[in-house]
Formats: sequence, C-alpha cells, structure tokens
Amino acid sequence: MNHKNGFNPLSRTTAHRRAMSRNMVTSLFRFERITTTSAKAKEVRKAAEKLITRSKVDTVHNRRIAAKFIQDEKILNKLFTELGPRMKDRKGGYTRILKIGFRQGDAADMVILELVDYKLPTEESKEKAAKKADASEKPAKKPAAKKASAKAKTAKAAPAAEEAK
Repeated sequence: MNHKNGFNPLSRTTAHRRAMSRNMVTSLFRFERITTTSAKAKEVRKAAEKLITRSKVDTVHNRRIAAKFIQDEKILNKLFTELGPRMKDRKGGYTRILKIGFRQGDAADMVILELVDYKLPTEESKEKAAKKADASEKPAKKPAAKKASAKAKTAKAAPAAEEAK
C-alpha cells in the first residue's frame, strides 16, 4: 500500500511548482499571512512547517538547509531569530488554514494561510506606523523650512535697508 506518499502536482511543471512553493513560503514568513487557493495552501503548509521546525534550533546546518529553500537573506534571518523562537514551545501545527469562500472568476476555493500566533493589526499599531512614517518625513521638511524662513528674513530686511537710505 502506498498511503500518505505523493503530493499534488498542481498542474505545473516541477520547476514552476518548486519556484511557486519557494515564493509562497517566503511570502508567508514575510507577511505571516497570505491568501491563496486551498490546494496551494495545503502544499505550501508542508514545506513551511518543516522549515519552522528546523528554525527552532539555530545551527549552521539548519540555516543552510533552510537557505536552499528561502533565497531572501532577511526572511531567512527573520525565520531563525523571530519565528523559530516564537514557536519553541509548540510541537507542530505552526500554520492554520481559514476558508474564505470562492474566487469570483473560476470559483476556486480560497483560503487564508497564516501562522498560528498571527495577530491582526490593531488601530494602535496602525497609529504607530503612521507616526513612524510622519517622523521619517519631518527631517526632510525642516531644512526646506529653514531656507524659506531665511529668505523671508532677507526679504523683510531689504525694504528696511531701502527705507534707511
């Protein structure tokens, strides 16, 4: 008997399937939540769970095996420094699949694949992000304001100098 052997080829060539899987796992680790079809999510979940299990122990060997699958250095680092330690206490089941209905065009079964400890962004975190964006813009505006105020001072000083003559 051949139980539990095999996979869903997703009607794609081997190279396309491997590239798609790598991209989707990388996106899952980057955003911690992705929307995809049910069949793709079930295949991606297998690879993602194996990588998270590896990331619980940060060794050179585990990093190299994960680096074969995840090409982005920042995401690989995030996997071993943030996600792995967060899942240290869990023995498995790091992802969850939530059904959201059917896609409009072809009625494909759509799901959300997310990490189990994913927290929805709250209004407080949105406000913090907005403040952070404002803070990054302010230094660029200050020098321009100083130049404008310096021009205004010289413009005010010029009529006063003319009146003194």
